[in-house]
Amino acid sequence: MTAKFVAALGLFVALGCSASAAAAGNKEAGQAKSSTCVACHGMDGNSANPEWPNLAGQHSSYIVKQLKHFKAADRNNPLMMPMAMILSDQDMDDLAVYFQAQTPRPTGETEPSKLRLGEKLYRGGDAARGVPACAGCHGPAGAGIAGAGYPRIGGQHATYAALQMRAYKAGTRATDPNTMMRSVASRLTEAEIDALASYLQGLR
Repeated sequence: MTAKFVAALGLFVALGCSASAAAAGNKEAGQAKSSTCVACHGMDGNSANPEWPNLAGQHSSYIVKQLKHFKAADRNNPLMMPMAMILSDQDMDDLAVYFQAQTPRPTGETEPSKLRLGEKLYRGGDAARGVPACAGCHGPAGAGIAGAGYPRIGGQHATYAALQMRAYKAGTRATDPNTMMRSVASRLTEAEIDALASYLQGLR
């Protein structure tokens, strides 16, 4: 890991932790507005399709940020972009606090053959290649850090997690501050991405 990358990471944490950790929305209003979300993300934010993320328990500030990326077409997704286009800032805040209040359900377990490598990278990284431990930003149980903008990733679908890591690696997803995730993902092999994604799925 380069000194520049470490400095950027430290600066982002310092600035991010001073930001609001929650959206100023109304949970009841969010529930009423979530009817268009349930087809993909489930009634309570727990998606049945492994290609679509679970939103239950996700930090409201992170949900709002991603919705704004979709609305601005900074994050390209043919399903989410038109959905976000019609949302007001208040709609986003309401939906975010609703989904944050929902209880995440387990999506599956870690594949045994991928456990050792996934756990090693998540908890310890690979200093020789400049790969930081995922737990440093996302926490030991994958709960993330709301104030710093780090999402909850523990218990997320392995399929979805792998898709996002590959998007960062390819540069097709570029909404990460200071290219943090792109820098990390670019150093991961395909096998390591699969192992990490599987480990995240089983992380509680």
